[in-house]
Amino acid sequence: MSVRYLADTNILLRFLSGEPPAQAAAVRKLFKRAADGDVVLEIPSLIVAEAYYTLVSFYHVDKKLAAEKLALLLQQHGIKLREENIALAALERLQRTNVGFSDAYLAAVAEQEKIQVASFDSDFDKLHVPRYEPKE
Repeated sequence: MSVRYLADTNILLRFLSGEPPAQAAAVRKLFKRAADGDVVLEIPSLIVAEAYYTLVSFYHVDKKLAAEKLALLLQQHGIKLREENIALAALERLQRTNVGFSDAYLAAVAEQEKIQVASFDSDFDKLHVPRYEPKE
């Protein structure tokens, strides 16, 4: 049985940014171990969201490119994405639409569970999910 690790955001960021070099090299070895089946890196959706926001706001990566890079990374062998279908669906929406991660995530949940999103945010209309806007 493989060793399991819950991966923190900084693990994803070191791998994607290559900075700082020593930590990035160590993380590349960890991802190689995962690809070889020696370990499993489990990544919760919350960590995906934090990595996305950090790539966009701190590293100034284009939103669509950040979503694409994360989606590719999370589909590698040895990576177990918790809430996999929701997180990947959110990242796919981010590649097509200029909305925030949390909106894309809620849209993916709404679609999967066939439920409306209660919100005043018209971004959900761009995501083509039913939206309930409370009225006075």
